[in-house]
Amino acid sequence: MQQTEYAWAGIDAGKGHHHVVVIDGDGRRLLSRRVANDEPDLEAVIAAVLGCAVEVTWTIDLADGPAALVLALLLGRGQRVRYLPGVAVNRAADAYRGEGKTDAKDAAVIADQGRMRRDLRELELDDQVIAELRMLTAHRADLAADRTRAINRLRIQLLGVCPALERALDFTNRGPLVLISQFQSPQQLADAGQTEVEQWLRGHKVRHADRLAAAAVRAAATQHTRVVGEATAADLIARLARAVLDLDRQLADIDKRISTRFEVHRHHAIITSMVGIGNLLGAEFLAAAGGSLDGFASADHLAGYAGLAPTPRDSGRRTGNLHRPKRYNRQLQRVFYTSALISIQRSPASKAYYDRKRAEGKRHSQAVLALPAGASTSSGPCSATNAPIRNNHQTSPPRLDKKIENHASPTLKPGGRLCSSVWVKPEENPWTTIAMRAIATEAVVAPPDRDGPNMFRCAAPGYVSALYEGAALRDIAEWDVEVELVTRSPEQYWE
Repeated sequence: MQQTEYAWAGIDAGKGHHHVVVIDGDGRRLLSRRVANDEPDLEAVIAAVLGCAVEVTWTIDLADGPAALVLALLLGRGQRVRYLPGVAVNRAADAYRGEGKTDAKDAAVIADQGRMRRDLRELELDDQVIAELRMLTAHRADLAADRTRAINRLRIQLLGVCPALERALDFTNRGPLVLISQFQSPQQLADAGQTEVEQWLRGHKVRHADRLAAAAVRAAATQHTRVVGEATAADLIARLARAVLDLDRQLADIDKRISTRFEVHRHHAIITSMVGIGNLLGAEFLAAAGGSLDGFASADHLAGYAGLAPTPRDSGRRTGNLHRPKRYNRQLQRVFYTSALISIQRSPASKAYYDRKRAEGKRHSQAVLALPAGASTSSGPCSATNAPIRNNHQTSPPRLDKKIENHASPTLKPGGRLCSSVWVKPEENPWTTIAMRAIATEAVVAPPDRDGPNMFRCAAPGYVSALYEGAALRDIAEWDVEVELVTRSPEQYWE
């Protein structure tokens, strides 16, 4: 077979076998092969694919798990590999001929999507720290889910024995779990008495043993009837309580391991300098983002990947119709959402920003998600310069403050006022973004330079205030002003 210049390979990954399809620039199939998920077979099919073309671009629908071996082989050879999520493959397959679904068809769809699309994220070979963090954080998520399920089952069993006792105990804490592992029924608590229960809890190093014992005995005293199957339920409750305590020990151990590995990463100081992000959330961020931000073209790309940026659903005359995205990285959004909740509690600036969004009429979840959108904007340049982030809700301003100080301050009299207006973020200015989206469908529009002249340069909340503070101005206030733009004709709009 004559070797072509360019080819695109699609891999439909599976546990025991993968299917590989190779197409040329015209979409003609050059190779289709089912291959076992073993190194010798994978090496053979990779060599066969590379023999089809001078340059091959690979696309795969899995980025870990069953695809780890083939990815290691491809990236170790310096091959260009891009990732197309399985959901996108399933939706794209509907646009191709035929209703059947086979591994060969899926691999062909993946290859063709890789040939046509330029927005797919490229995969990189993880370093040792990122690979370990990804495995550790995934295992921790499994343990946390197991703990939640065990507590829910424990509550259901205890509710069938003594509803008052179930209401009185908070199983998110260690003390009630220790207590219920020994005393599961009202009769057991009544026979032991408050003093004995308290002494037993103290012997197991439970904090506030007196209050916990008093609450448990008081709740048990409200019930004098024994339910059917109480002995069996008590045994199950004790087993579940011990299982939860064991999961707590495993979680504490894996948290230490995650912190130890995360602290040696080169971006540790940068990430933890953001308010609300510690070692655990920072490790989850690295695992979800792939170890660096190099794979994201801009801060907006990162925000969209994390589901922080709203997506437009415009049609005809309906414009500015923004909705929460449906396709995004859940793990990354959870990191940002959790860090935002912590930031609201610990940072006055974050609390003020949250209150401002709530005053604008946004729901709690919307206001919380508005905070990490600013954090993702500030994390881009800091990662490039390895500089810690001082405030994750204000982008670090260039030296415009000196210009304000040099030109404005000398002209102001004591007690004088300076007022300026800037455009807020593009999403809230559909009058310009709609036109730019239409232009982008016909031509490549370069993203604006963050520090260069552009109409949204000062859009970030707190940006102008930081400039004024840098210019030694005082009593600074910042607020949004809504303006209605009405034009009588397209010509007037462009004028």
